[in-house]
Amino acid sequence: MDKFYALAEPTRRKIIELLASAGELSATEICAKFSVSPQAISQHLKVLREAGLVQVEKRAQQRIYRINPVAMHELEDWARNLTELWNQRFEALDALLQVEKQKLNQVNGRKDEDDGR
Repeated sequence: MDKFYALAEPTRRKIIELLASAGELSATEICAKFSVSPQAISQHLKVLREAGLVQVEKRAQQRIYRINPVAMHELEDWARNLTELWNQRFEALDALLQVEKQKLNQVNGRKDEDDGR
């Protein structure tokens, strides 16, 4: 399952935020943080598991969830690469604008000289 699809849903993003701040939580603890049914949270957790965003460990009768750091690093790397691409495009645009500004200043400077004759 696609990681971005999994994160597109606000409840799943909130679960990720909870796990990021708590480190790990049981399914019961996660359910307690939401006003939706435990079945709905269970489905959200399933989507997050299938996307590889969370890891689950069974301890006695509990299922303990934690963020999968490898998946988070993949998302972070993707976002960083995209940011670098956009920064390169903005830098190229800035350079182009500087050239055009210099050309405009040269043209305006010549007009000022012509007006002064």
